[in-house]
Amino acid sequence: MAEVLIIGAGPVGLFMAALLLQEGVDVQILEQRSAPEPHSRAIGIHPPALAALAGTGVSEALVAEGVPIRRGVALAGGKCLAQMSFAGVSDRFPFVLSLPQGRTEALLERRVNELNDGALHRGVRLIRLSDDGARVTVEAVSGRGTLSYAAPLVIAADGVRSTVRALQGVALRAKEYPDSYLMGDFADNTGFGPDAALFLAGAGIVESFPLPGHLRRWVVRLGAGDPPAAGGATAGGQCGDSQGGDALWLMRCVRERTGLDIDAGTNSMLSSFGVRTRLARRMVTGRVVTIGDAAHEVSPIGGQGMNLGWLDAAALVPIATAAMRRQQVDGALKNFERTRLRAAARAARQAEINMALGRPLTDGLLGLRNRAIGGVAAVPAVNALIARRFTMQ
Repeated sequence: MAEVLIIGAGPVGLFMAALLLQEGVDVQILEQRSAPEPHSRAIGIHPPALAALAGTGVSEALVAEGVPIRRGVALAGGKCLAQMSFAGVSDRFPFVLSLPQGRTEALLERRVNELNDGALHRGVRLIRLSDDGARVTVEAVSGRGTLSYAAPLVIAADGVRSTVRALQGVALRAKEYPDSYLMGDFADNTGFGPDAALFLAGAGIVESFPLPGHLRRWVVRLGAGDPPAAGGATAGGQCGDSQGGDALWLMRCVRERTGLDIDAGTNSMLSSFGVRTRLARRMVTGRVVTIGDAAHEVSPIGGQGMNLGWLDAAALVPIATAAMRRQQVDGALKNFERTRLRAAARAARQAEINMALGRPLTDGLLGLRNRAIGGVAAVPAVNALIARRFTMQ
């Protein structure tokens, strides 16, 4: 019997495992995927998360592979409206690190294997869970048949479609948004270098972020008549005829809204997504604690979701290790749940602001918004405060 079972070997579950293994806790990780996910959506690692990741010794490797984004620029009509420096947001990590989630997971998994190369079990799917007050028993299936695991503590980091949360019947507060986006990765020929760029177009915002390997991610806010976030054929929209929002459609849309050309032939990832917020009513149920996207799904706009999960894990480690030493942790768990759900709600509000700033506008309202952004950014104290908010400080 392990001391802690972790359900899910995504970036949050692996980080949680590494932290606990370093504390000498006997950890087993169950992951239903037989292999890591090859495609990456999440790319942004914020300063507080980098500081937490440093606790596992992986931050140097992450920074070595990633692109530190030290500045963001907002543009409209080919002119720079505002600049935002991240120099003052952190002494140690004064940037947002851009690194595909797949590489982040690989480095975390390598660290877990260094600490215990038998801790991770892939191809294991949870089907039942029971908590008798002293330990949690988990039943799962794999290619070897039905398996049983038990531990005094289970930590669920099994994502937005959390099996653990469903088995426990934990209710969600859900909010759907009308916003939808299409994003893709292409060769970078923009000249922006390591800067992030936001194009404030009337048809909807276009965001652009550098990636390792001289690549750049483009994220386009879809408008009425544009390809739906769920994919599928469409009759065409604001950026020309398209079949379901492909790389050529994205190329045309970027050109129309920004004036820049990207090479559709260099596309290496394409994904569409809608937006919703889901906050669990509780994160702690008996001897089971839910963290990361399993507990709080937040809009990808702003790149906070993965980071929130890492900060959940960092906050939970001292409580979990104290529990293993048979110390009383009920009060600490209640405080953990309260503070982390509050942080998720705050992140959701920030995401709403980010989305609102990027919605389509008529010419008159577009001009007002863009002048307001330029005016606010020109005040150094306000600019610095917004930079801290955007980097989860």
